Amino acid sequence: MSDSLLAAIIAFALFSLVLGLRTVDDATGLTLEPRPGLLLTVVAIVFFGRLALNLFVWQAEYPLTAPFAKLFNTEPFDRRDRMTLAVALVFGAGWLATGLIVGEPVYELLGTVVLLFVGLGLLRRFIVQRFPNLPYAQIFIAGGILFALFFPIVTYALESMFRIGLPLRYWFDLSILILTYVMLGWGLNIVVGLAGLLDLGYVAFYAVGAYTFALLATYFGLGFWICLPIAGAAAALWGIILGFPVLRLRGDYLAIVTLAFGEIVRMVLLNWTDVTGGPNGVAGIPKPTFFGLPFSPFAEGMTFNKFFGIPYDGLHALIFLYYLILVLAFATNLVTLRLRRLPVGRAWEAMREDEIACRSLGINTTVTKLSAFATGAMFGGLAGCFFATRQGFVSPESFTFIESAIILAIVVLGGMGSQLGVAIAAVVMVGGFEALRHTAGLQAVFGEEFDPALYRMLLFGIAMVGIMVWRPRGLVSSRAPTISLGNGETISGDLVSEGRG
Repeated sequence: MSDSLLAAIIAFALFSLVLGLRTVDDATGLTLEPRPGLLLTVVAIVFFGRLALNLFVWQAEYPLTAPFAKLFNTEPFDRRDRMTLAVALVFGAGWLATGLIVGEPVYELLGTVVLLFVGLGLLRRFIVQRFPNLPYAQIFIAGGILFALFFPIVTYALESMFRIGLPLRYWFDLSILILTYVMLGWGLNIVVGLAGLLDLGYVAFYAVGAYTFALLATYFGLGFWICLPIAGAAAALWGIILGFPVLRLRGDYLAIVTLAFGEIVRMVLLNWTDVTGGPNGVAGIPKPTFFGLPFSPFAEGMTFNKFFGIPYDGLHALIFLYYLILVLAFATNLVTLRLRRLPVGRAWEAMREDEIACRSLGINTTVTKLSAFATGAMFGGLAGCFFATRQGFVSPESFTFIESAIILAIVVLGGMGSQLGVAIAAVVMVGGFEALRHTAGLQAVFGEEFDPALYRMLLFGIAMVGIMVWRPRGLVSSRAPTISLGNGETISGDLVSEGRG
């Protein structure tokens, strides 16, 4: 009881200003509006949650979480495990039925979460027991690639044939955003995950690529396809420029310098108004064309829909942008996987494990660091070029430190050095938090005025703490060795030093 009370007091102290007060803009200016109901709800959740964990998990002879953990491993169920899971399924079905009958979203949310968690766990356990020797990792990756390839075509065809009201524009926009962060995460993974260089200013290369295309397009009239390699090369050049001053730095000092570099680039973009437009940004950036065919219905000459003889649809441009960023992301992944097998990739991993030992073996750490910075920056620049053409407008506000923090969090939470983990983390972080905007169940718990989008960063921090507690080496903490003698076996992240940072 005392432990739960202490946790509630700490929660009250932490959330009293964040959740307990809200600024309101009225005729007299900004005023503070107290929200005691929301604050008490959160403190009560912390108190009773901590009390329940003490009574039924941490200090119990039979932890109630044991059968749920066994859903995701190979330990056999005993009688108490089966009874606990059966009770959970009954409660989940009851909550869902109650929510549907009385129209309470909170019951629908609870029932859906419980049924999905237990159901997916039982399905996974059944499949693994029946087919223990299947290559599940490869099947998962192949399934993800096929889903990414056919998702826009299948959903667009379904909507065109049956008119079922799918929110395709929202889905495609969200998918493009997720793929952009996947590409950025894979680019930063080269610097942080493979070379072990902590970079807090990665968004600067993203900005260099975006502004390179924006300025070349608006001042010289160059198109997207010409500017794409130029943007990548410009970002790589800035990666080398950043790499030279930090050759002797590592750890916290390297993080500080890269953080400063990101802010310097943003301040230059903000204050060099004659060229960059300052805070007003650069507008009128052209959209990419399909082999010279624009998607706009107002363009002169031959357009995409006229060439193929189909009615104009704004979704065609979105689908094209989706496949464009998908190709760029796949190219980033393939180049990274290929580089890992080359001497430069093995030098990155050797430098990450022990820079002094790496140098004693005759590896040129200067070239190794500069190549890591340049390669990672190049992919950031390509992603920035795509961002500029997708938005049609760029401004310094799009390249703040929070973007670097999100990209770094994707790499760390996914598992540093793991391409699959970075992709999963990008989907969870970008797609998951976007889904919170439409969760009516949270409003039923915290009140009608509760907007989950306003607490995105708070939920982001809580998720990071939770994953670092239960999965300290990331969502995918094991990986196959890049090179091995004989049969290569997947090793746990506990056996390597990656993930310490």
